[in-house]
Amino acid sequence: MIENVGNLQSVRKSIKLLDATLRDGGIVNSFNFSDDFVKALYKANVESGVDIMEFGYKVSEKMFDKSKFGKWKFSKEEDIRAIVGENKTDMQICVMSDVGRVDLKKEVIKKSDSVIDMYRIAAYINQIPTAIEMIEYCHKMGYKTSCNVMAISKNQESDMRRMLEIVGQSPVDIIYIVDSFGAIYPEEIRRVCDMYMETAVKYGKQLGIHAHNNQQLAFANTIEACAMGVNYLDATVCGMGRGAGNCFTEQMLGFLKNPRYNLERMLRFIRKYMPEVKKNNVWGYDTPYLITGLYNTHPYAAIDFIKANRDDYEEFLRQIQGY
Repeated sequence: MIENVGNLQSVRKSIKLLDATLRDGGIVNSFNFSDDFVKALYKANVESGVDIMEFGYKVSEKMFDKSKFGKWKFSKEEDIRAIVGENKTDMQICVMSDVGRVDLKKEVIKKSDSVIDMYRIAAYINQIPTAIEMIEYCHKMGYKTSCNVMAISKNQESDMRRMLEIVGQSPVDIIYIVDSFGAIYPEEIRRVCDMYMETAVKYGKQLGIHAHNNQQLAFANTIEACAMGVNYLDATVCGMGRGAGNCFTEQMLGFLKNPRYNLERMLRFIRKYMPEVKKNNVWGYDTPYLITGLYNTHPYAAIDFIKANRDDYEEFLRQIQGY
C-alpha cells in the first residue's frame, strides 16, 4: 500500500531515507574510507534518524584485485560488525550486489547469522532473469530485497513495462527507479513513477528512487518522486558519488517533515569529516557532466575528460553529439 501520495508538507511515516555514501561515494575513492570515518558516519546516520545505511558493495573477492579497493567494496560480515556490533538501533543496514558479481551460495549467509537487513540487486534491463534469481535466493535466506534497474533513461517504455511485470511477480520488496545518467527531468519522473506505481499497486511492492546530479536535478527528481508516492529515497552525504554525485543526505534531512530527522547531527559530521574527503577526491556537478546528462550518455566520458585536465568543452560537446 502506497501511503499519502502527493503529500510533502506533513509527516509521512512510510518514507525511508537511505544513505548510500559508503557505496556510491566509495566509487569516488575506491572504497578507501578509514574505520574512524565509517564509525562516525554510522553514528551520524543513527543520530540523524536515517532509516537505512548502505555499507557498500557485496562482491566476490575472486573478481576484483583486493589491493586496489578498500573493504567496503566487499562488505564482509566481520567488517560491518566491527562498526555496528549487533546494530541495536532502529536503522537498518543494506549492501548492494551487481548481477553476476557475487557468489551467492558462498558469500550470502542466512539472515539469522547476519547483521545485514537488505540486499539491493543492481541490474540492467537485459539482466533481469539473473537478477530475479538473486532476489529469490536472498529472499529465501531471509533478507529484504530491492531491484535497482539501472540506466532506465535508455530503455523503451514497452521494455520497461515487461520488466516491471516480471519483477513485480518476484518476491522483491522494493523496485527502484534509477536515473544512472542524470538525464531525466522532473516532468518525466512523474510519468515514470506512474508506470512503476501500476506495478507497485498490482503486486503490493514499494518504490524507491536513486537519482544522479548531472543536471543538478537529483534533489528535484527525488522530491518529485516522493510526491508521487515513492517511499525509499536514496542520498549521500555532500552528494558524494560517481561523477556528478547524488542527492544530498543533508538536503533530504532538512526537507523531510518528520521530526525524527535531525539535520544538526549530520552537519556536525560534515564539518568534522568531509573537508578532508573533499580535499582528496573530486565529485559533483561540473560542465562535462551537464553535457553527458543532456545527451543521456554514460558519465564515464566526462570522468575521463576531467581526469585528462581538458577544458575544450565545445569539442567534448561535439564528441558526445557524435559529430
